[in-house]
Amino acid sequence: MILVTGGAGFIGSAFVRTWLDPAAGKDGIVNLDLLTYAGNMQNLAGLGSGEGHWFERGDIGDRALVGALLRRHRPNAVVNFAAESHVDRSISAAGTFIETNVVGLFNLLESCRAYWLELPEGSSGDAPSRESFRFLQVSTDEVYGSLGSDDPPFAETHRYQPNSPYSASKAAGDHLVRAWHHTYGFPVVTTNCSNNYGPRQFPEKLIPLAILNALAGKPIPVYGDGRQIRDWLFVEDHCRAICRVLEQGRPGEIYNIGGKSERRNLAVVEAICDLLDGLSPAPSGGSYRDQIRFVADRPGHDRRYAIDSRKIERELGWQPTETFETGLARTVRWYLDNKDWVEAVQSGAYQQWLADQYGDQA
Repeated sequence: MILVTGGAGFIGSAFVRTWLDPAAGKDGIVNLDLLTYAGNMQNLAGLGSGEGHWFERGDIGDRALVGALLRRHRPNAVVNFAAESHVDRSISAAGTFIETNVVGLFNLLESCRAYWLELPEGSSGDAPSRESFRFLQVSTDEVYGSLGSDDPPFAETHRYQPNSPYSASKAAGDHLVRAWHHTYGFPVVTTNCSNNYGPRQFPEKLIPLAILNALAGKPIPVYGDGRQIRDWLFVEDHCRAICRVLEQGRPGEIYNIGGKSERRNLAVVEAICDLLDGLSPAPSGGSYRDQIRFVADRPGHDRRYAIDSRKIERELGWQPTETFETGLARTVRWYLDNKDWVEAVQSGAYQQWLADQYGDQA
């Protein structure tokens, strides 16, 4: 049994599905999610509540609730996906990111540490113990800052240099996790991943935004010159890596998880347009590339991220299974086949955010 926070979001729900896949042979999950704008119960369709998946709506900062869940379900591990995660939103509303990614995480750490101290020492079968318990913090490559075009990818020893309110809040949270291990001996592991993509991603992020705007006949906005570089990681590969870290990762360690797929943002959008040209041709008969529009760059936009994932490959034997081409094709097809999901998440609040962010270019 494990407790997952933020398990109704994009990456969290993908992890829940990965963990509960019968072929994986895992035990159950307690899923705690506040269901903010990016949390979506449709992401958990078919799982229900009970029979191996127990859902609870609530905040990671609610110590009474988290403590009660821990004592009731007695998990062997806690995996923290709960976070505010979009850079653009952090620029206009930084306080929410500090509240969740720093203060909320602090409270979660304290709730989990209190539970851990109550666990028996020594192992006894599958029952949780101080030795077997793990707290896994899911973080991001953005805490490392920005790379030059010829710089080597981020390794686990790279200095933290966050440049946005979002990445600064995640960096602060990572430092709390590290300090709780060093000071209290709390058994933590941290993972830093590159840009995730795949089914069920909220359409404020680049790939689903490009897909849905293309299909709707709207402009496809690309920041600046579109030459920003990201390392793209298919979400299911990321989830398998987290499972491996839970099983074999060493307390106190950091594991970087990357997709080995560096691409310029413009090239990503063009690849999406080319796929859609073949799978769902535009009514006009032209290419979806004709809808690409360059918009003013966001403040402090990092130029390049890239992940060196040799440590997790060497120590834990993990490798990504999807190439960017196969993962992107799967993603585009999912959005084409799941229009009901798309309609449900594109609420009035989401449309207002798009208008505020991009004006008439979205």
